Amino acid sequence: MLAVPGELPPDRDQYGLEVKWDGIRAIVHLDGGLRVTGRHGVEYTRRYPEISGFGVKNAIIDGEVVALGRHGRPSFERLQHRMHLTDPEPVMLELYPVTYMPFDLLYLDGTPLFDLPYRDRRALLDELDVGAPPYFPGDSDLLTATYEQGLEGVIAKRLDSPYRAGTRSPWWIKVKNLSTREVVIGGWKPGKGRRAGGIGSLVMGVFTDEGLTYVGHVGTGFTDTVLDDLYRTLRPLEVAHSPFCNEVPWRNRWVRPDLVGEVAYTMWTDEQRLRHPVWRGLRPDKLPAEVTL
Repeated sequence: MLAVPGELPPDRDQYGLEVKWDGIRAIVHLDGGLRVTGRHGVEYTRRYPEISGFGVKNAIIDGEVVALGRHGRPSFERLQHRMHLTDPEPVMLELYPVTYMPFDLLYLDGTPLFDLPYRDRRALLDELDVGAPPYFPGDSDLLTATYEQGLEGVIAKRLDSPYRAGTRSPWWIKVKNLSTREVVIGGWKPGKGRRAGGIGSLVMGVFTDEGLTYVGHVGTGFTDTVLDDLYRTLRPLEVAHSPFCNEVPWRNRWVRPDLVGEVAYTMWTDEQRLRHPVWRGLRPDKLPAEVTL
């Protein structure tokens, strides 16, 4: 079951709130042994050997695999070192350990629980004592708390909702924390498909002691008109070489770092990249030199 993006609902007392974990969905099958599969049925058991020791004989559990970063927050960048390794070496298990965050119970002792309300499935899950993080009342300040702790946001789940596998349902709502900041435009990645011949995404930077430092590409939040206007604005600023002091992935078209834009984003990654940036517009009132880390 999947969530739809949105805002906290007005009837918040009818919902429970969970932390939105930035990881990979995983289903744990317990039937005398243990098997882990991905959202589409891909075999994960050998991929994540840390998922073990539940002490439950017959259950199916839904949850998220996360890799915690330096500050105890989920780091998708760290998880990327593990997510494609089908049989990781011990050194990778030590460098990039993962944690399983259970949040729903689908079967128990051979009985399907899909039609039970969320609140009842969670009560049964909590009784199993498998390390499920708690959920909170819908009128709590969990969203504010996740913002203050640098977490991605919350999932609001109707207390009376059943579980509908394979469905993206408004019974579950993912609410993301977004911050905004200015960035300097240092180039663009040429577009493909519908954007062929124009801008696919903008190359973003901020100034540090070393110079203009790459912090990511932004390719969402644009209308076709905005992209056309940006292309006409950036073409006269083209230069032959990158204005960035650090390495930038992909082949890009470079420009003089004369323009400032604003983006919304969820968080900074451990590698000092903006995660999930969304374009908000140019900021002609800002000087590039003012845009610092």
